[in-house]
Amino acid sequence: MKRLRTVYLKKYVSTKDKYGYTKKGWSDGQPIKMTIEPAGGSVNAQIYGESLAYMLTGKYQGNAIKAGESENNGLCVYVDANSDPDYEITSVQEYSTHKNVTLKKRVDAK
Repeated sequence: MKRLRTVYLKKYVSTKDKYGYTKKGWSDGQPIKMTIEPAGGSVNAQIYGESLAYMLTGKYQGNAIKAGESENNGLCVYVDANSDPDYEITSVQEYSTHKNVTLKKRVDAK
């Protein structure tokens, strides 16, 4: 794959705050290589509408991201590995040689 870049996969984990309430947290970042580009196309435009401007697509080869398991996990794309993820995985499509990963910008990302 061309234009591979390192991003950091952070798995969704449930944590409890000091009052015992469950909240969303993130695992430590796992470096993975994937291509990232803006989401586009007429099908995506019909599905996501105006949100398409806040979405990316990625191509990934490996086992760290899996369909049916990795949705809602985070990726540090434009932030460093020590930050909260700036994108979340919304879907994973598996093919014989790669996986197409759809990413949506997190609203609470800095």
